[in-house]
Amino acid sequence: MRFRRAAPDAPASPPRSTRSRMIIAAIAGGASVLSFAPVGWWPLQLLALATLFYQVLRAESVKASAFIGWAFGFGWCLAGVHWLTITLPRFGLPPVLAWIAIVLLSIYMGGHAALAMGAAAWLRKRWALALPAANLLVLPACWAISEWSRGWLFTGFSWASAGYAHNVTPLAGYAPVLGVYGIGWIAAMSAGALLLSMHPVRKAALSLLAALWMGGFALQYVQWTQPTGKPLTARLIQGNVALSDKFNPNHVGDTLRHYRDTVTAAPADLIAIPETGIPLFPQQLPTGYLDSYGTFARKTGSAIVLGMPMADSPTSYSNSVLGLAPALGKPYRYDKHHLVPFGEFIPPGFRWFTNMMQIPLGDQARGKVLQPAFPVKDQRVLPNICYENLFGEEIAAQLNEESAGSHATVLLNVSELAWYGKSVAIPQHLQISQMRTLETGRPMLAATNTGPTVAIDPHGVVQASLPYHQAGILQATVQGMTGDTPYIVLQNRLILALAAASLLAAWLLSRRRKASG
Repeated sequence: MRFRRAAPDAPASPPRSTRSRMIIAAIAGGASVLSFAPVGWWPLQLLALATLFYQVLRAESVKASAFIGWAFGFGWCLAGVHWLTITLPRFGLPPVLAWIAIVLLSIYMGGHAALAMGAAAWLRKRWALALPAANLLVLPACWAISEWSRGWLFTGFSWASAGYAHNVTPLAGYAPVLGVYGIGWIAAMSAGALLLSMHPVRKAALSLLAALWMGGFALQYVQWTQPTGKPLTARLIQGNVALSDKFNPNHVGDTLRHYRDTVTAAPADLIAIPETGIPLFPQQLPTGYLDSYGTFARKTGSAIVLGMPMADSPTSYSNSVLGLAPALGKPYRYDKHHLVPFGEFIPPGFRWFTNMMQIPLGDQARGKVLQPAFPVKDQRVLPNICYENLFGEEIAAQLNEESAGSHATVLLNVSELAWYGKSVAIPQHLQISQMRTLETGRPMLAATNTGPTVAIDPHGVVQASLPYHQAGILQATVQGMTGDTPYIVLQNRLILALAAASLLAAWLLSRRRKASG
């Protein structure tokens, strides 16, 4: 960057310390969370990334760059998942230990950004890169790879990935091509271009910035998928059942009656209740309870999706949905396969920790990675359960691997988000659902206990919704879609290839610069 030179007799200003740069980075990382729902100040994210890159580029060493990156990631995670202080005490963990757990998680999550920024600083030094190459090629590529890595390493935790902030910006046009991590890469390139606005190459950088955003705007008009079959009518039940009642033996009967009476009150092509809306195993239910749903389905032609645990043995159970439809010879079943660490499966060596948290159904069996969709009339509905909604590449893989002619046409999310209270986690979960529709070109229905219970079209637009934390029934019509977006076919392989190509281009530029110098 070009800075004004001080007068010869002016005292030299001391360089900023690594500690002060870390503080600035941590504040920027924390503030970037305001770019996500429900606030949605997405330009703040570009400024936060630009601040991170500036501090890294001005750092004294590779080690200092890594520390600065860690501080940014720490602030980003701590602010982004602060709502876990509501969740963990609901599981019986004392509030002090809950905060300790979140700080430890943020320390670990900051490590991804530390590796990314440390690697970027090392590559810049080793290749003697000019500032434009570092800003536009290396830093964004390393950022994108770090977001991808935290989405799968140790089962992954991709909450508040940068791309989610742009589900309502022109960059959303890249979702069906590059997915959420690709949008994060474009956002990082945009931040790098903004950082060059005071550099001699500012015209080229700003031209690139305009091209990136105009490209996303143009891609929004590409129709990757097409309508198929007749629209489905849907009834989505939001029970708003208090967690204190849900697993309480004295109140379970009321919950069971509520869902049965609500489901059987009126027919629809598809009726769905939330994750573990029925909190008992089939073997524990009153005699004839499930049969009442099956009888209603046969009489009315309705397909019913029930969120409930399924036990295959006294020691093996899963978080599942049971599908009942007149045309099926036997009930449909989908088992959750991407489980929440500590909440739904116990990592080796941590049983002592989970024993402190009184989690119902806390040690589950995994379902298969690829499971068939649920046939409803002439549509095929692919369920996912709560946390699985974060992993777009897994949903895309499900759509891509289904046999020809049987691809899912509608996505269905069933969730129990009452654990998060009245926090930002609920609108952010909705933002995640919107990104899944953009990536796949499929509409999504979501049935949750406390919200968001919504119908989202293939362009990520909410067509109908219920107020949060109120019992209700959402009636909606959904049109199934067929066809493959590039993201369904390639998942995250394309963005990884582009990130690698960026690093290769930076290396070639460094070779060319050395040869000419």
